[in-house]
Amino acid sequence: MQKISLKDDLQQNTYPGRGIVLGKTPDGRKAAAAYFIMGRSENSRNRIFVTDGQGIRTQAYDPSKLTDPSLIIYAPVRVLGNKTIVTNGDQTDTIYAGMDRQLTFEQALRSREFEPDGPNFTPRISGIQHIENGKFNYALSILKSSDGNPQSCHRYTFAYENPLAGEGHFIHTYMHDGDPLPSFEGEPKRVEIPDSLDALTALLWDNLNPDNKVSLFVRMIDLASGETETRIVNKHA
Repeated sequence: MQKISLKDDLQQNTYPGRGIVLGKTPDGRKAAAAYFIMGRSENSRNRIFVTDGQGIRTQAYDPSKLTDPSLIIYAPVRVLGNKTIVTNGDQTDTIYAGMDRQLTFEQALRSREFEPDGPNFTPRISGIQHIENGKFNYALSILKSSDGNPQSCHRYTFAYENPLAGEGHFIHTYMHDGDPLPSFEGEPKRVEIPDSLDALTALLWDNLNPDNKVSLFVRMIDLASGETETRIVNKHA
């Protein structure tokens, strides 16, 4: 698969929806993770990321304007030992609980499917990073309807062992804006990962559609020491 420009890909898509990027820095020393959310409705745009232990959660920026918390209020990032879980919904908790009971990432997601928000039936996208003794691997999953037909759930998991320095993979919920919104198709996109937290944050935030972007989480983990750097950017600061 050809490596694509994350900058160009984001600039050319007004509404990728929610997105996950996992990868490794060019010096091979750090694992990188990012998660962003976008919104078209007032309810979806009325959100911010806040820290929650070692992870984050979404909350309403203006609680008086929150009309429906389902599907928009959840913990996108949780940490279980040496594993970092990143998802676009409350399946974060499903993966956490399942892996805490020794299930695999894929097994833990067997109890879930796409979101019940017809006619979009938004895919559930999930990622996990595993760091042990300086070694690093990650996986990405998508649970989606069959071309918008909710009678069938398609499950795909993509695993990346010993990822190459300076590379990562990007998956998002929608191919582009539309009505209904078309689900992501194909393998996660192979993208470049810059060398610093600031650079990755700017690469994503500066190139997301300014009208639709809502919040961004970025984290880098030192593979040798386990030390983390985290950045949160909210449109509603």
